[in-house]
Amino acid sequence: MGLSFTGEFNQKVDGKGRVSIPADFRRVLEAGDPAFPENPNPRMVVLYGKHLKNCLHVYTIEAMAEIEADIKALPRGSAARKQASRLILGKAWTTEIDRDGRIVLPKERREQIAVEGEATMAAMGDYFEIWNRATYEATEAAETDAFLREMPEDFDPLSLLDGSGGE
Repeated sequence: MGLSFTGEFNQKVDGKGRVSIPADFRRVLEAGDPAFPENPNPRMVVLYGKHLKNCLHVYTIEAMAEIEADIKALPRGSAARKQASRLILGKAWTTEIDRDGRIVLPKERREQIAVEGEATMAAMGDYFEIWNRATYEATEAAETDAFLREMPEDFDPLSLLDGSGGE
């Protein structure tokens, strides 16, 4: 099992859309890019479809190759393959991190998530999300509060895991 994205980071976004990728996330992206270190600028794939609502999803090159393989495994001509292709492959943008550890978020992507000034990058294990900071804070708080209201008072999130370690 490869490295996973962990943690939450608030990053400045300048007027040109440049944003630094946290060093911890860059290590995961490097490990998940077969062209690294021959190409010293690790690549990443950003998903941006409408179905993602208020955020962007970022995958390593290897993780995206697994997703593509899963899509190709669907029956040719099936509605599932068509929609997965459109919503995932058709809404994917590959970029690379520059030598200063930054990417440029195109204007359309910044507008989609209404990010100005500061973005939150939140780890999701095999990918991470990029959000407008205020939207993330409000969404995360509301979703967590709603979830915890359904749980017993002494709830431990580790109890959600089945103990198999993903095997």
